[in-house]
Amino acid sequence: QDQLVESGGGLVQAGGSLRLSCSTSRRTYSRATMGWFRQAPGKEREHIASLIWYADSVKGRFTFSMDNAKNTVYLQMNSLKTEDTAVYYCAAAANPYALHQGTIDIWGQGTQVTVSS
Repeated sequence: QDQLVESGGGLVQAGGSLRLSCSTSRRTYSRATMGWFRQAPGKEREHIASLIWYADSVKGRFTFSMDNAKNTVYLQMNSLKTEDTAVYYCAAAANPYALHQGTIDIWGQGTQVTVSS
């Protein structure tokens, strides 16, 4: 069974950068069917980035990428803001539409990102 293993979260000051990684055990999902979600305290989990889509709140600051040779997707996060504080989840779905709708086949375990002022 596939698993998604995340790493790279942590504490950073506002304006700083972090890169999240998400590794799969095998190449079951393409870059078009994987993405990143986040859930801030008291809020619903939201889709923020994938190959062809970014939420307005992260557009221009976050970049999704995938290294096929390593079966790993990344989320490069620059110019971080305090409102980016959340648990970040890697996700894989059957297709890009399902991904955006939140119909997810596999979730990563989540990694905490905390941005201090």
